[in-house]
Amino acid sequence: MRHRHGYRKLGRTSSHRAALLKNLSISLIEHGKIETTVEKAKELRSYVEKLITVAGKNDSNAHKAVFAALQSKEATKKLVNEIAPKYVERAGGYTRIIRTRIRRGDATTMAFIELV
Repeated sequence: MRHRHGYRKLGRTSSHRAALLKNLSISLIEHGKIETTVEKAKELRSYVEKLITVAGKNDSNAHKAVFAALQSKEATKKLVNEIAPKYVERAGGYTRIIRTRIRRGDATTMAFIELV
């Protein structure tokens, strides 16, 4: 049973799941809006919102923590300098998930996840 489990496995190993979330979060930060499956979007929401909260502190330790999670200089710079300052006054809820369509190949529900 998966009661109170805490996260979705997404059918991947832990390292693959970590890489997936890292790559999705980099894409979301760079583009502001991406389309993915609903399950991935829900996991990504948690991951990205924690990063934005850390980046909002706007000190060197926050910068290092965000870079450690993303491993992308461009995405880190954009998150710390452009995105996080917009959400300093906001207490969470930095992303929005909008269900879009059912994917033709496997009939899974797709969704847009975007920064609010």
